[in-house]
Amino acid sequence: MVVKPIRSERGRRISLPVVGSVPVPGPQHLAFYAVLVSLGILEIVEWPVVGIVAVGHLLASQRRHLTLQQAGEAAEAA
Repeated sequence: MVVKPIRSERGRRISLPVVGSVPVPGPQHLAFYAVLVSLGILEIVEWPVVGIVAVGHLLASQRRHLTLQQAGEAAEAA
């Protein structure tokens, strides 16, 4: 498997064979995820909670994404 780093105007991205181009989070986000996974490994926090917090953090950091904005507006309208 070959992973190619790509620099673009949107920041760092890696190219995965099946998935395509995937953004790489910044250092602060990587540190957050590392601490979150560490809490799960040490069994301080249950894995489902780790997953929910990670997904919530990912969604919150993607607030400029057009599709997520439209989904949020649709949820507010409902």
